[in-house]
Amino acid sequence: MTTWEARLENANQDARIRDNYSRDRARIIHSAFFRRLQGKTQVLGLGESDFYRTRLTHSIEVAQIASGIVEHLESQQLSEDQKQLLPSANLIESIALAHDIGHPPFGHGGEVALNYVMRDDGGFEGNAQTLRICTKLGEYSDDNGLNLTRRTLLGLLKYPATYSSTVNVAAYGEEKSSINLDAYKPPKCVFDCDSDSLDFILQPVAADRPLFQSVAAVNNKHQRTMYKALDTSIMELADDIAYGVHDLEDAVALSLVKERQWNLEVTEKFDALGDASGLKPKIADISANLFSGLNKTRKKAISELVGYFIRSTQLTSLEKFQDPLLDTNAVMFETAKKELKILQGFVVDHVIKTAEVQTLEYKGQQMIVRLFEAIDANPQRLLPEKYAREYQEYHEKKQHGQCRRVICDYIAGTTDDYASRLYHKIFTPSSGSIFDRL
Repeated sequence: MTTWEARLENANQDARIRDNYSRDRARIIHSAFFRRLQGKTQVLGLGESDFYRTRLTHSIEVAQIASGIVEHLESQQLSEDQKQLLPSANLIESIALAHDIGHPPFGHGGEVALNYVMRDDGGFEGNAQTLRICTKLGEYSDDNGLNLTRRTLLGLLKYPATYSSTVNVAAYGEEKSSINLDAYKPPKCVFDCDSDSLDFILQPVAADRPLFQSVAAVNNKHQRTMYKALDTSIMELADDIAYGVHDLEDAVALSLVKERQWNLEVTEKFDALGDASGLKPKIADISANLFSGLNKTRKKAISELVGYFIRSTQLTSLEKFQDPLLDTNAVMFETAKKELKILQGFVVDHVIKTAEVQTLEYKGQQMIVRLFEAIDANPQRLLPEKYAREYQEYHEKKQHGQCRRVICDYIAGTTDDYASRLYHKIFTPSSGSIFDRL
């Protein structure tokens, strides 16, 4: 077993001889936290249609795209060292399947709401919660969560710096009101209370650690991390492609965008890129298939877009780190990156920023804030037994920040539907009974 295949604690062996990353993949898929992704918002509110993507289907698609990127990179002219460095299918799929496992109900709106209520107690951020589930909260060990291999955890470490080293408190502003939470977008980070997990992950790269964890200042915003490992870079490319292309498919299939808008805001921007655009010669056919009204031809257009962006990736050396896992990244060609941003911007403008979607997000935020405040005031009455017991242990130690972290863990782990039913059970007089099983 290599250093990167080590776990926080030894995994129990069964009768089968399994690849370590195959074991990771199985643990993720069979985790309750992974299953709950089927009940968490991707872009559209759950219940709005039976077509839209959830966090679960999105994660599966990211895993498929990430595997495709690795296969494409393997087909390139690489050195033997580079070939050995590329992740196996089980490894990259494990990372991609788990990458959203910590995201709370109601999408990024829920993330902002939990960061608001936790602003004085270490904050909240979805990627940090992913690491927390994998190393603390998951069900495959008593104290070490899903107890995944170190390399899988490294791949999930999108932002390798702590909350305290990235947060800019001034960015939150003076007003402490839940009426408008726009200022409470969290810094991308790891929770300070999970620093021990960070120490375990980065143990083999001690010499590179200071640079790898360095952050850059951003005017009037939180500081941002600057580096990520190879596997993370592959997963993030796959995530970006899935957001840009598959969310576009949802928008077209549900008639949320029109062909006229597409031609004006996408086709013309591709034309403006000139001959550098790899999509420009194909855009007329892609547009016709995308807006044909037929599932088969629309899927053909989506498949062509995904394939194009996968083929537009390559390996690059940063020439900054001693460890090749940190010094090598997968990147997208510059023109393809611009084309993907055009697609992403189109979805943001015509779906995510619409009043209908923003209203659903705002409603979810308000429910989470009120749930947190109610449970924080009545923890022993409103927390399930498991969380109430953990809360009491921290309360007796006078670790009040950790008490609130327990409440945060509970709410973050709920689905959209669970959180909605819990809200109505507590606040709607005509809802709920002693026979409810939330």
